[in-house]
This record gives sequence, structure tokens and C-alpha cells, in this order.
Amino acid sequence: MSGAGRSTVANALEDMDWYVVDNLPPQMLKPMAELFSMTEKALPRLAVVIDARGGELFQDLNEHIGSLESGNIDVQVLFLEASDSALIKRFEQVRRPHPLQGDGTISDGIAIERARLLPLREQADLVIDSSDLNIYQLGSKIAEAFENEQNTKLKLIIQSFGFKYGSPTDADMIADMRFIPNPYWNESLRPFNGQDHQVAEYVLAQEGAEEFISNYVAAIKPVLNGYLRENRKRVSFAIGCTGGKHRSVATAIEIAKRLEGFEGVEVSIKHRDLGKE
Repeated sequence: MSGAGRSTVANALEDMDWYVVDNLPPQMLKPMAELFSMTEKALPRLAVVIDARGGELFQDLNEHIGSLESGNIDVQVLFLEASDSALIKRFEQVRRPHPLQGDGTISDGIAIERARLLPLREQADLVIDSSDLNIYQLGSKIAEAFENEQNTKLKLIIQSFGFKYGSPTDADMIADMRFIPNPYWNESLRPFNGQDHQVAEYVLAQEGAEEFISNYVAAIKPVLNGYLRENRKRVSFAIGCTGGKHRSVATAIEIAKRLEGFEGVEVSIKHRDLGKE
């Protein structure tokens, strides 16, 4: 999306030694990729920044991406988006019109662009919502996502979070652990978090916890196999509770443990809201 941070992402990739091409016509994707793949000399990884400004040239983008994949070229689609209010605020701050608004308003341009980009967003390997991110936070997200791209495994992030701070916008699946009694109301457990054995033992011993975790892991295994068949590179599953301190943390750790060793998948854990209170 225009205004969602394409320039920031391009700069972050260049800092990681990617070769970045901005506003390349989709028709040039395959020749550019083949140039990089056929040379005997090692070249940087290639990142191409494309947006809806291309008009008619943009319409066949999905087809050109498909031709790369059929040609055994490892291609990934990163889609950048932001809320309407965030995009409007950014355009107003720089006092520039939206590239697709024509004689209409910024909101009109955003609506046109969302509709035009929807097919691309649906096939994206990674979607990042930059609404609440500054340029440094967005750069960090890009580094986290792409600094280890030589790893051919599917990168699975099990992320705990607190619903009171909002649901993560980049999660592919979200599970709610608020059906488990909250350790916060146990004064002996309140100072600890789900990484501590006292809290973990309490959470996992509650009625329904084991049933949920075992069924959840069993349910996502075929999903992970599907992602592997589709050559997805990363996926994020989020586990939530009220504050993101006790139940979600303990559950995320347990789920990650049970998925360790899953063939073709590299599992990591992230506790988004731990330490916020």
C-alpha cells in the first residue's frame, strides 16, 4: 500500500546487502531474476519493489510471479499494509496526494488501491501491518524476517500476547487461553510469569488445558504440512490471554516444545507483551 513503508523496507533490505530495484515493471521480473540466477558470480539476493502505480502494467503481476515459481526461482511476496487512518495521516503529514486518488480524496485513492492489491495480498507469504510501527520498528521486523533467508525451513513463530494490548495483526492463527483460570488472581503466582515453573505447572494442570494443547497441536500439523507444500517461508501462530503474562506464555512454550523436531519446520517463541506490567 502506498504510504505503508516501502522505502523503509527497501532501505532495510539494502542494509542487509540485498540488491533492491524500485518500481520495476512486472514484465521485467523474470528477466531480472534469470539474470541473477544464471551468473557464475555470487550476487546479492534480489528485492523488487512494485506498487499499483504501474496501472495496466500491474494487472498481470500475479501471472508474472507464477512464471517465476514455475521456473524454479525461489520467490516470496511481502505485502505492506496499514489502516486507512494511518495512511491518511501519513499523506497529510507530507502534504502529498495519494497516487490513485485522481480528482477524489485520499480515502478514495486508498479504497481503489486496496481493491487492486487484494489478489496480491491473498497470495503473500508475509503481510506486515505498519499502522503502529515507526521506521525503526518496521526495519527491525524486516531484519527479523529476512536476515536468515538462507535457511530453507518454514519458520514458525509461536507468539504469546495479551488481548488488553490488542490482537497481533500479523498472526496467521489466533488462539484464546482465557478459558483457563487466571494465575494473576493467585497472590503466590502473580509476581511470576509463564516462563516460571510455578505458573507453567498451574496453567497446564487446569481442566481443559491438556485437551486443548494436544488437539491444537494435532490440528496445526496438517496445516504446517500444507504450508510446506505451498513453499511458505514463515508463519505466525498467536496464543492470547488477558495480559500476555501467564496463560498465553506457558501455553506458547508448551506448544513450541511439542512441535520441536517437526520435519521442515524451525520453531521459535516470541512473548510480545511480557514485561509490560
